[in-house]
Amino acid sequence: MVHASISELTTFRWELADELDHIVRHGFDAISLWRTKVSDIGIAGARTLVQQAGVRVSSLQWAGGFTGGDGRSFCESVDDALEAIDAAAELEADVLVVHSGCRGGHTRSHAHRLLADAIDVVAPEAFARGVTLALKPMHSGAAAGGSFLTSPVAAAEWVERFDHPAVRLALDLWQFGHDRSLVPQFGRLAPLTAIVQVADGRGAPSTDAERLPPGQGTYPLSTLVTGFVEHGYAGTFEFSPVGEAVESLGYDEVLRRARVTATAWSQLVRVPV
Repeated sequence: MVHASISELTTFRWELADELDHIVRHGFDAISLWRTKVSDIGIAGARTLVQQAGVRVSSLQWAGGFTGGDGRSFCESVDDALEAIDAAAELEADVLVVHSGCRGGHTRSHAHRLLADAIDVVAPEAFARGVTLALKPMHSGAAAGGSFLTSPVAAAEWVERFDHPAVRLALDLWQFGHDRSLVPQFGRLAPLTAIVQVADGRGAPSTDAERLPPGQGTYPLSTLVTGFVEHGYAGTFEFSPVGEAVESLGYDEVLRRARVTATAWSQLVRVPV
């Protein structure tokens, strides 16, 4: 069984009430919320709409930037992460996606230390509130200041070293679906991963590349998704295409195709007895 969700970034121009109405009609029972949209109606308002729709929140995006690449100080980023944890708990989100921040002018060891210092503060709070922090690596061609962890293996090594029950991985298949070395790492990555984001692509990602709907690119998404489930991943796959292809198709058509794709993946999964 493949558990599927829709990211609010995909339905960028819709308000939350419209998103919830459409995803339910297309057979989805989960949504990934974007903090910017949540702030438009407030956490209480968003929680009420989600509860009325009978939908769960697969993740809240995002917190982090602890290395200062986005112009905030370390303390400001940590305080913002604590606010995001509170929001995730109020929204009953399974996961809060975390970006480390870019390396910037830091040495690699200092960037790692800043991330560790930040997670030292926020992980206990996340654990106490029942929120899982999912650290998201980003391909170097598309990171744009988002993360100095530029491979799933590097992020997995970091999570393993930090060794806290509230800290796991977010795996974005758009970032790494082109990489043939990903599949051999499934046995290691699947148990560490809290959320998987899904979009198609053509070749290595870049800041200019679109996050395509599944089937419009060249990534072997069916193989990646079913293989990940067969290696023990039991979490949600969040459909998160963004760009001109989504706008051209229209949101309803993107949701329809996502539902068909998720159903097909569920039929392909072979879970060992």
